[in-house]
Amino acid sequence: MSTSDISIFFDSQWIWAAVLALFIAVLGFFALRLYQRRTRRRTLLARLQRVAFAAVHQVLVPDMMGGFIHIDHLLLTPRGVVILDTRRVAGLIFGGDQMSEWTVMGPRSRSTFDNPQPALYDRIAAVKGLVGEVPVEGRLLFSNVGKFTKGVPKWVMMLNDLEGQFPLVDRTLISSAPFDQFNESWSRIQSQLRPSPHQFTNL
Repeated sequence: MSTSDISIFFDSQWIWAAVLALFIAVLGFFALRLYQRRTRRRTLLARLQRVAFAAVHQVLVPDMMGGFIHIDHLLLTPRGVVILDTRRVAGLIFGGDQMSEWTVMGPRSRSTFDNPQPALYDRIAAVKGLVGEVPVEGRLLFSNVGKFTKGVPKWVMMLNDLEGQFPLVDRTLISSAPFDQFNESWSRIQSQLRPSPHQFTNL
């Protein structure tokens, strides 16, 4: 084998080693991202379980017009039924009750998304149609990777504030007499639910 052949051989070996290293690095990156997503999901679900007597996630609820409406998280709490519409929006968020679009300013980009409040009101109305007299409320739950810099719009709640607005509950109390109506309404809701095809929002 000539010197040039040996050089080509070792060059090709280095190229394949570099390609393999790059492949492993990319695979590791995506594996880490997947692990982080699953960890955030488990953490969020555990927190929601602690503030609710019962909870269901990623479901479709009848919209009272012959169709269905998606709900990220539906909780039964001591205050009644709570709807959570979750959002992971990174950057500085500018939004208001009267604005049709909210703006997100990132380090290198600017984007907009529809004001989520009207959709939340539709979800509240749909659930109210199922539960009767049990109170129903909703929140737009935003991840801590975002920040509202000029005031927080109505019904918006940051993830850090979850337990502040909805304290931890003793789940054994749900079987007590004061919550009989809550139990009946929750059973009525569950009988109407369908699994939703929407992807889980990781906060």
